[in-house]
Amino acid sequence: MVPAVDGHFAILAGISLSFVAVKALGRIIKKRQNNLPLPPGPVPLPLLGNILSVDALEPWLTYTEWRAAYGDLVFVRMLDQEIVVVNSQHIAEALLDKRSRIYSDRPYLSTLEPYGWSISFAFMRYGDEWRRCRRLFHQTFRPESAVKFRPMQIRRARELVVNLVDDPQHYHDHLGTFSLSVVMSAIYDYDIIARDDPLVRIVVKAVDRSSALLTPERALMLETFPFLLKIPDWCWGSSIKLSARDSTKRVNEMADVPFRYVQQHMADSSFSVQSSMVAENLRRMETQDEAFKPAFENILKKAATTGVAASYETTSATLMVFVLAMVLYPDVQKRAQAEIDSVVGRDRLPTFEDRASLRYIDAVVRETFRWQPVVPLGLPHATLSDDVYDGYFIPKGTIIMHNTWGSTRDEKRYPDASRFIPERFIDVDGTLTTDDPAQYIFGFGRRICPGRYTAVASAWSAIVTMLATLDISFAKDDQDKVISFTPTFIGGVARFPAVFPCSISARSHIDSDLVDSWRTAET
Repeated sequence: MVPAVDGHFAILAGISLSFVAVKALGRIIKKRQNNLPLPPGPVPLPLLGNILSVDALEPWLTYTEWRAAYGDLVFVRMLDQEIVVVNSQHIAEALLDKRSRIYSDRPYLSTLEPYGWSISFAFMRYGDEWRRCRRLFHQTFRPESAVKFRPMQIRRARELVVNLVDDPQHYHDHLGTFSLSVVMSAIYDYDIIARDDPLVRIVVKAVDRSSALLTPERALMLETFPFLLKIPDWCWGSSIKLSARDSTKRVNEMADVPFRYVQQHMADSSFSVQSSMVAENLRRMETQDEAFKPAFENILKKAATTGVAASYETTSATLMVFVLAMVLYPDVQKRAQAEIDSVVGRDRLPTFEDRASLRYIDAVVRETFRWQPVVPLGLPHATLSDDVYDGYFIPKGTIIMHNTWGSTRDEKRYPDASRFIPERFIDVDGTLTTDDPAQYIFGFGRRICPGRYTAVASAWSAIVTMLATLDISFAKDDQDKVISFTPTFIGGVARFPAVFPCSISARSHIDSDLVDSWRTAET
């Protein structure tokens, strides 16, 4: 049976490559008719393009290397797909911000629908449905509305510290729980109490199973060989279809279960439903005509699911980067703790009212965003029409990627860029500089992350609370010797450090009675 399958595979692969060749020829003809050059880039191979030249696991490293040879605008071809990599914040703003009417689309990703992720408006094509999702989400998470979440974020950060003191070995799980506790409270008014919360398990399983597939590089294979989704379950090569089916089931569960939780609690008069994005909009939906309710509920569910998945991945990844930095750069941790002790004291914990006086802590947060950006290529844009920039032709349908990693590794802007140096964001007079990585790590234009204000506040609340209460350092073995390690990273839509050995304990002035008081307060 296997030789027959291989023969069919070869025939279909040949047909797919022929289709690629025809599309590439059409673009070459169009380019010549336009009579303008494409942006510079490496010479593509026939049919394959530059796909063999790009690091499949860490493409941003390849794109950053190419910047030295080709500049801040690099043209790349992957099979039949044209990509323009933007290697500077300045050009990203010029295109994605100032020409957002052209650059607000998303490319087609062949993995979205098979894996259940067409529910996410983050990947949705530009249009009316996307606008409705974003408008609804923005109402809850715009700057003036996001402020109301700050007391809850501080409370969740203190719960995080209690969990880390009680069970430091599973710090990765606690960071993920914190990330979800904030967004689940804001969107569903759901309190995560248990460390093995059932809704947390649902989200983690849904996101972790399919995150690595939601990238243009990974989607190319399924787009080129779509028959892989049609192979019978018993046949060789059916694993892709089976994994897609499992992913869809888990994503649907992530969307439906917490949504039903809100609906059930709103219907039960014995429960007091507080303010949340879903509850507020379900109340608003009650005043609408019955004919519009199903469509509105569908939009609301998509907006809610997008927020939960995005927050879990990016916030927990950012906090993993922070913990890694504190292990590797203990002097930074000591200076940050000294500032907190000086400004806040040791008799209470920091709050957002202290933020303006904690400039070094803000610098630490900025450097955490910059040092290891958790979305190193951002989310890809796509052009809605042909464009010309700086004398270069950018065709309609081109994928546009801002190489966030490349921007963070600009040695002119960030000397010694590979090191964690918060001081780079503090001026000689002690004030914070105008350079804030939050200006580019959350995207650009109409597709900029609408939850960025809450995301920054979550990172700040967790980081300042951990610094005020915990010592984070290298782990030691039974002989009291430091356990050294080389950091490794796991990729996907978000990139984050793999779990590494470290020691997390309460600071010397934090006694068990104080931790017990926090534990009692949070319960």
